[in-house]
Amino acid sequence: MATFLYTLGRFAFRRRRLVALLWVALLALAGVAASSAPTAASSSFSIPGTEAQKAFDLLDERFPGTSADGATARVVFKAPEGEKMTDPAHRAEVRKVVAELGSGSDQVASVVDPYQAKAISRDGTIAYTQVSYKVSGMELAEKDREALTEAGEKAEDAGLTVEIGGDALQAAPETGASEVIGVAVAAVVLVITFGSLVAAGLPLLTAIIGVGIGVSTITALASTLDLGSTTATLATMIGLAVGIDYALFIVSRYRAELAEGRDHEEAAGRATGTAGSAVVFAGLTVVIALVGLAVVNIPMLSKMGFAAAGTVAIAVLIALTLIPALLGFAGKRVLGRKARKQTAQADDKPNMGTRWARFVLRRPVAVLLAGVVGLGALAVPATSLEMGLPDDGSQPTSTTQRKAYDLLSDGFGPGFNGPLLVVVDGDKAAADGTAKEIAGLDGVAAVTPATYNKAGDTAMITVIPEDRPSSTETEDLVHSIRDTSGENVHVTGATAMNIDFSQRMNDALVPYLALVVGLAFLLLMVVFRSVLVPLKAALGFLLSVVAALGAVVAVFQWGWLGSLFGVEQTGPIMSMMPIFMVGVVFGLAMDYEVFLVTRMREAYVHGERPGQAIVTGFRHGARVVTAAAVIMIAVFAGFIGSSEQMVKMIGFGLAIAVFFDAFVVRMAIVPAVLALLGGKAWWLPRRLDRLLPSVDVEGEKLGRGADAQTGDGDKERELVGA
Repeated sequence: MATFLYTLGRFAFRRRRLVALLWVALLALAGVAASSAPTAASSSFSIPGTEAQKAFDLLDERFPGTSADGATARVVFKAPEGEKMTDPAHRAEVRKVVAELGSGSDQVASVVDPYQAKAISRDGTIAYTQVSYKVSGMELAEKDREALTEAGEKAEDAGLTVEIGGDALQAAPETGASEVIGVAVAAVVLVITFGSLVAAGLPLLTAIIGVGIGVSTITALASTLDLGSTTATLATMIGLAVGIDYALFIVSRYRAELAEGRDHEEAAGRATGTAGSAVVFAGLTVVIALVGLAVVNIPMLSKMGFAAAGTVAIAVLIALTLIPALLGFAGKRVLGRKARKQTAQADDKPNMGTRWARFVLRRPVAVLLAGVVGLGALAVPATSLEMGLPDDGSQPTSTTQRKAYDLLSDGFGPGFNGPLLVVVDGDKAAADGTAKEIAGLDGVAAVTPATYNKAGDTAMITVIPEDRPSSTETEDLVHSIRDTSGENVHVTGATAMNIDFSQRMNDALVPYLALVVGLAFLLLMVVFRSVLVPLKAALGFLLSVVAALGAVVAVFQWGWLGSLFGVEQTGPIMSMMPIFMVGVVFGLAMDYEVFLVTRMREAYVHGERPGQAIVTGFRHGARVVTAAAVIMIAVFAGFIGSSEQMVKMIGFGLAIAVFFDAFVVRMAIVPAVLALLGGKAWWLPRRLDRLLPSVDVEGEKLGRGADAQTGDGDKERELVGA
């Protein structure tokens, strides 16, 4: 592989105008396709095979046109002090709001009059109207949400307190500011790392081009493949991360080759052949992690994974071709002024990476114990992990959703914010029997009379739990209804769907881990020609992820240091968080593992002692791995400032996981373990060695023969034949 990539890198360097033109043309083509593609609605959300989904499917079949899985909003009214919502003036004002809500959007399916539905609290101070929509909250346009909020403003002018809750206000989180912060921090770190604006600009430019092509392609195919806006968001985040990483390592290796006295074309070829090989395998591990999301069997997640994996593949291709081409345009400017004046001997001076590696070699046991015990202690809170999906009760207290949630809890009880919808596939007798049976269960506050379809063979029953939607008591109630009722009774609604989603995520975690870690283990065996190095890589990754989950539990579930991160309401951890962290962090962790340890393996293959190979790997790789990790931490940490609890949690979890993995596992535990293992680290059974394909990631063949491949074609053939 190294030889092929070496040839590819030299070709891209020589034919730089053609290569650059091809990528610019691809970017333009993708942009035109995206701009001319029909506007796509957000991807429909479904969880095939779950009880909640079966109920939704049954409702669509038996109650056509009811949009059972459509968005809902609750407009909550509170009378001024000493007054009641039943006063004539307030009654007239609320009915005006109901009329405006019904005519304010084409997507409104129905609006409930609170006075006809008796949706007024016992003390008469709080009332609400429920608005049902034909589409999900993610599919509503901004004008639909504006019509919802504007309808309540006139009632506020009349003296009423008006707050709005429900998933109709749910919108895709805007991440533009976070991305800008991440790119800005990346630019600063790259300038510090390289000491050259040109060298710093190359990874940013190529990453943006790669993300531009990937996201434009997703946008162009969104309508056809039913891809939502969250798909493009994940692809942007991952594509930006790996795009900068991959370009950073190839540019860094190119500068190192120049420092050893090689000409520019040869340096580009060697950088692509060695660091480029690591890029290919690092990219494969990320692709495996993202494509593996299909194991969860949730179509939306599978599409997100495939789309992000496609963006990663583009990032790999750009790193292998466009980077060598742009290096050809950059010339000597890729080196800073200081670096141009230095001789090749300057590279032998011990840098921070060299000094740290030597320290670890002197005290491997102490470093290993400190790292493992420290991460182990941080992982302890993960044993108390409670998973669920956030609701309006986890919103900041300043938001209208949270205020509406609290008003409904005060007026009608906490369970009113998460009603359960029970669908009975049967006649009136079956529905009445089911309602009576449910009313006798623990945790039930109220059961409404059944509503029947035209044929009279299906009924809907609304059940109000006693506790809040995200509580374990409400989850137990859902399971109790399902256990005591027959096969013809299904529980659904937002609360039940969240419970099923969390269960599906929980069930899929172990198979997903086994698939991703197993395939990556095989891949890393091919890369490192070792059994113990991939095993150490996988175990170290698991340790960092569990420690990061422990930190997430401590902050978001227990509330430790919550005020520091703007956590106003503790609660269960988002159910997709563990799998999401495994997928994203695993890919990035294996990037750092491949880039750092491949350089050690390369030095070992070329004749250095095991200990000296560790020092060599750190001398060349520690600086750029540190830069890549700092950039990723900055990108993810930018999301912590979001007002959305879910986005805040993702940002914190990914940032802390990358920190643990890059600086504790890869920089401390990995060299300590390798130092203790010595030459045994690179042991591979002979039979396995014969079975595994040889890919020459270290560029061993380049070391033997590539020096002869300089000059014109005739000279190359003459030297090779000599």
